[in-house]
Amino acid sequence: MRHFIGKLAWLGLMLATPVAFAQGNAAAKEPPKAIVSLYRVAPGKHEAFLKWMADRDAIDKQLGLPRAQWYAHFQGDSWDYIAIAPALTDAQQKKEDDAARAKGLTTGAKSSIEFRQFIASHTDTVAFGPMNVSDMITLIDAP
Repeated sequence: MRHFIGKLAWLGLMLATPVAFAQGNAAAKEPPKAIVSLYRVAPGKHEAFLKWMADRDAIDKQLGLPRAQWYAHFQGDSWDYIAIAPALTDAQQKKEDDAARAKGLTTGAKSSIEFRQFIASHTDTVAFGPMNVSDMITLIDAP
């Protein structure tokens, strides 16, 4: 559950990075992955949405799991919030789900339906990162 930097330049880097990585040598370490989620919240549901997400964030904090970094819309495009979170391993996801169930929170398909009551639209994108530009260039230049 768990930015946009210069629209075309960033998109170009994101598209080029996996191709460059695939062409790199087998000894190269895969860069970390993150999930970038962009939310447009349904009218009147902002406070409920944030509380719903905070309940889940508290579980990650309690378990010592990596937590999302949140950004709130101020000016510009029509999104309300962006969350950027490290992708969890299957074991971490199971640990998170078990803890959520223990606290009486929904998980799985039921959680997805519950989540949608707050949302007008959203997207989730798996991206490489966080990295700095030098790391990205290293991936592109890998043999």
